[in-house]
Amino acid sequence: MPKAIGLITANYTTASKDDVFSGRPVASMPYLGRYRLVDFALSNMVNAGIRSVGMIMPTNYRSLVDHVGSGKDWDLDRKNGGLFIMPGTAFGTSRTGARFLIRDLVQNREFFTKNKEQYVVLSTANFVCNVDVKELIAKHEASGASISVLTKKAKCDSNIDVVTFDVEDGRVKGMKQGAKFGETVFLDYAVIERTLLLELLDAFAAIDHLDLFEALNSELSRFRVMAIDFDGYMKPIFDKDSYFTANMDLLDPDVLTELADSRPVKTKAHDNPPAKYEPGAKVSNSLVASGSRIYGSVQSSVLGRSVIVEEGASVRHSILMQGVVVKAGAHIENAIIDKNNVIPAGTELRGTDGDILYVKKN
Repeated sequence: MPKAIGLITANYTTASKDDVFSGRPVASMPYLGRYRLVDFALSNMVNAGIRSVGMIMPTNYRSLVDHVGSGKDWDLDRKNGGLFIMPGTAFGTSRTGARFLIRDLVQNREFFTKNKEQYVVLSTANFVCNVDVKELIAKHEASGASISVLTKKAKCDSNIDVVTFDVEDGRVKGMKQGAKFGETVFLDYAVIERTLLLELLDAFAAIDHLDLFEALNSELSRFRVMAIDFDGYMKPIFDKDSYFTANMDLLDPDVLTELADSRPVKTKAHDNPPAKYEPGAKVSNSLVASGSRIYGSVQSSVLGRSVIVEEGASVRHSILMQGVVVKAGAHIENAIIDKNNVIPAGTELRGTDGDILYVKKN
């Protein structure tokens, strides 16, 4: 019997003003042509044997509900347990770092009281990583911690909306926003005893506008909060640049193998035919999803489902989402082209390495 239930807060709203996030929540952003970002959090929990997963939804939840449905593709359409779609609060645009808002947890308290498993695994959908949640729970138990958080050393300075911990001998002593090289970044995965979480929700009810870990910051001396290091591939996604880089990273076969081969990443099934490469097509170092047809040139790019690149057209170092048609002679470089766009013949759309061009959907 599983020891834990899972909770994914999918209603984080990025503080970034990038248009790429204006039409959908971060959790439902397309990734690698065939996935959505929420697939990683869902798969990590299901792979650990967790069979009750709550998902706190944003106000613009349509695309997310359309993707996850009843949870069937993750084996969560069940009589006992399953996927629970829960209301959430729109937040994050005026506050940075808030992903586990106390108000959302209190509002959905019944999910924690009805389930009797010992632990709650908390997660967001902002990090691309393949986590062994079963091992995370085991390390939490072995450490005797009140709360365990998954962390990784920052490889560069970052001002994006990440949280870093001050850690001494594995124990969290403080937290702040932003990251410097070598600091300990919170990967938005945490394990906490269910009864303790309920006690904290009661204690913090008067400050329900805060993030759970923000509220804990002044109480860390009372609780044993332990950091567990993650040694696999990880990429935070909080703005256009990090989203683009996270897709391009996976064009490296070693990175792709590390992310995808350790444990399966499940997604919504689509009955599309395989991608077809017509005579004369030139494709190199690219990921092309099912249903696509390539007549022209594609280099170092990620193409979603049912993309058409016509003869004489070229795509380089770009992301093309589902249903994009690139007409003959058009050229796309350093760009993100959202769903269902038709790029007219002879058009040139070119961004730069430091300023990726974005074309909104439809």
